[in-house]
Amino acid sequence: MAVPSLTPDQLLAAADKVGLSLTDADVESYLGLLQPYLMAYNLVDQTPDNLPVVAYPRTPGHFPAPEDNPHGAWYVKTAIKGAAGGKLAGKRVAVKDNVMVAGVPMMNGNAILEGYVPDVDATLVTRILDAGGEIAGKTHCENFCISGGSHTNAKGPVHNPWKRGHTSGGSSSGSGVVVSNGEVDMAIGGDQGGSIRMPAAWCGIVGMKATHGLVPYTGIMPIEVYVDHAGPMTANVADNALLLEVIAGADDLDPRQYHTLQHGTLDYTSGLKAGIKGMRIGLVKEGFGHANSEADVDAKVREAARQLEALGATVEEISIPEHLLGAALWTPIGTEGIVQTMMFGDGYGCSRRDLYVTSLMDKLHGWELRADQLSETTKLLTVLGVHMKEHYGNRFYGKAINLSRRLRALYDVQLARFDALMMPTMPMKATPIPPPDAPRELQVQRALEMIGNTSPFDITHHPALTVPCGLSDGLPIGMMLVGRHYDESTLYRIGYAFEQSGDWKQR
Repeated sequence: MAVPSLTPDQLLAAADKVGLSLTDADVESYLGLLQPYLMAYNLVDQTPDNLPVVAYPRTPGHFPAPEDNPHGAWYVKTAIKGAAGGKLAGKRVAVKDNVMVAGVPMMNGNAILEGYVPDVDATLVTRILDAGGEIAGKTHCENFCISGGSHTNAKGPVHNPWKRGHTSGGSSSGSGVVVSNGEVDMAIGGDQGGSIRMPAAWCGIVGMKATHGLVPYTGIMPIEVYVDHAGPMTANVADNALLLEVIAGADDLDPRQYHTLQHGTLDYTSGLKAGIKGMRIGLVKEGFGHANSEADVDAKVREAARQLEALGATVEEISIPEHLLGAALWTPIGTEGIVQTMMFGDGYGCSRRDLYVTSLMDKLHGWELRADQLSETTKLLTVLGVHMKEHYGNRFYGKAINLSRRLRALYDVQLARFDALMMPTMPMKATPIPPPDAPRELQVQRALEMIGNTSPFDITHHPALTVPCGLSDGLPIGMMLVGRHYDESTLYRIGYAFEQSGDWKQR
């Protein structure tokens, strides 16, 4: 889109926004001085973009009829075939609808983006296809992914596969459902406050939020670079380890990848059967007994800890009081990151090395004209973020980042003693979906009430795995294992040993 010369009124409006007072002579001078810079912008506009090549043929897919989508989990169904062979040969994989699949519609749960069609594949989509997997479709997610419930998508709620009318968890709501229902072998989710682990736990499947940056986020709509994670959601631990093995590693594009991990050198499957005899697991006291904790959830996770002891591990209760501060630290980072990056940053913001998908930025720009179509949760956090920026600048964001490093160090002290930490993934079982006419207070409560144990590890960047450990009232309960940075293999060993020790549905 060509950039025309500024008019005097446009120049004065821009100057006024930054507090400049310009005379008529200043205006004339500025207009002349700006011309060569506008020519540079137009040269950039005329130069073809530098985007990854789309390697595999596909069609846009189709929107499933209600009778083919009884839980509301699917947005688009596709059948994009990858390579003839590979680690994922024969596997059907669904991807969350904030993940770009070239030529396939994407709306990220919000009507503002409806009609957008990406022109690139996310790095992890390419890796799945290169490994012989098939992209089976896009799954519904929460409105701009800002909810741990499953009631904010513009197309309607996503129902829990174990109990209709209850939440499936979010924001990767549809991904949890289609795996739980056996409609696909695997799925991709995203996790900024728990959005892989929460739906995995409430749908009775396995979900991994790997170390920050291990899985490239390139080609996925961001929320906030400091907490953006993507990862695997599967029916069992072995498939989860396999999918992570395929999608992990550096892609030379994602600024979240601080270390030069090379794709193809990571092995999470070969050590699964090594057993856990002699391992040490710390049961975090502060992960239990929250104000909204349910007694049966805490009890099932403690029973799972006793089962790990029976398998040869040493389990010891430990105390990390600062764990209870984690969700509070997440709040300025998540809230202000949402506003600065996703909203006013057109999905990306500036000042980082990244793959900027300008077609998405163009579609999102001007969202303020349709702000009433945001979910109540997104509206609330956006208003808060704007207020904090206006009155306090970025000081709380910066201080929360600083304090997150202290929290990370406190977990690391315990992880020097233990192979993993353990706690409930969420304090409660799946809750009822709020009715369409529910008050704003209930809608927001059901979106954010469950993140106390999950969100701390998005800001400390430790890997965290949820594995189903029991049923109560017909609803799944998940236990969460947290490990040292880049030590996903240990979490998989523990999760696999527990999974193989008995049917979790009978616990």
